[in-house]
Amino acid sequence: MEHSTLHILWLNDNPSTAEHMVFMYATNALLQGWWENVHLIVWGATTKLLCESADMQRLVQRFLDEGGQVSACKRCAENLNVLDKLKTIKGIKVYYIGERFSEIIKGTEKLITL
Repeated sequence: MEHSTLHILWLNDNPSTAEHMVFMYATNALLQGWWENVHLIVWGATTKLLCESADMQRLVQRFLDEGGQVSACKRCAENLNVLDKLKTIKGIKVYYIGERFSEIIKGTEKLITL
């Protein structure tokens, strides 16, 4: 597959959008084989939503269990005072993501923003 990785930039902190679009598509993309790799990027207000919502944490865990990858912006977590909580969520890579994000948008892999 030429473009086997999809990056999803998750910015919308509406729980309904997260459940019924972001996670539904990301998880099914793996289960159905639409994409070989799906990488969810947690950035901005979604960082706080994820840390405060057990439902969002369950959706992330299911996505991870199906083989997805999750990265979260460390600077956002610091600014929103949720870094300690974010670090406790199993399977999420937390780092200053700006440089990696620039590589993604300059590269050939696909990116959608929600």
